[in-house]
Amino acid sequence: MSDFTQRFLFDDTDVRGELVGLSGSYQQVLAKHDYPRPVAQLLGELLAAASLLVGTLKFDGLLVLQVRSEGPVPLLMVECSSEGEVRGIARYEAERIADGDGLLQLMPNGVMAMTVDPKQGQRYQGIVSLEGDTLANCLTNYFATSEQLATRFWLCADGMRARGFLLQQLPADRLTDDEERAASWEHLVALADTLQNEELLGLDNETVLHRLYHQETVRVFDPRLIQFRCSCSRERSAKALVSLGQADAELLLSEHHGRVEIDCQFCNERYGFDAADIAQLFAGGGSQQPSDTRH
Repeated sequence: MSDFTQRFLFDDTDVRGELVGLSGSYQQVLAKHDYPRPVAQLLGELLAAASLLVGTLKFDGLLVLQVRSEGPVPLLMVECSSEGEVRGIARYEAERIADGDGLLQLMPNGVMAMTVDPKQGQRYQGIVSLEGDTLANCLTNYFATSEQLATRFWLCADGMRARGFLLQQLPADRLTDDEERAASWEHLVALADTLQNEELLGLDNETVLHRLYHQETVRVFDPRLIQFRCSCSRERSAKALVSLGQADAELLLSEHHGRVEIDCQFCNERYGFDAADIAQLFAGGGSQQPSDTRH
């Protein structure tokens, strides 16, 4: 597997971790759009972050990370399902982007929203201002203000591969003394801070963990597959047309010379509906028909 997350635990303290590596799925996201390099890097980091976060949440559904700003990149959006299916998109103004730009230049005055949308149960959303010079720092600060468990992120991407590393403090069990817990956490974080982006991108999980924590007892779990998959479909596009109402759908059909085309912004899939399709939809016949769907 080229794309997977892998969880690990420190047996002698109350800290868990997770590593993610994305190659195929990341490149599939980038292949749908001609992103400038700095935008592709930010999007890769957010894909890695969402893949890590799904592992910290015990739920069946969808996690959405969305970052909005007043800068050259007004939107980054990534979705990751509990089944490990990811997709992502960015909006950008290419003429305002320089090759070496980072988060502060691309997304000033930004806001980050994390939405957990379970298949059953209540939808939850947390929103905070972007505070930090990298997405990893912003996510770390998000957890510091909105969650009770200390959490740290390390993220990087280079247009070919996206990598992420997470440490999270667990409720007191093995260490119950507050000072010992704090010292243990600071020690593990300090070691992780020595990891360079080039190492994270270039080394496998076993080597990364050995390099950082060869003096610790680390238990590593089986990897979990991550893959690109878009949730768009002809049926969902048909439902969007039905939601307009028959009169507006027919007006749209007339304005577009007898064929309505709905594009998925995530994967560029295009779904076409002609007059017969529209009539069938509002007659209750469903969305299945022989009209072409093309890229």
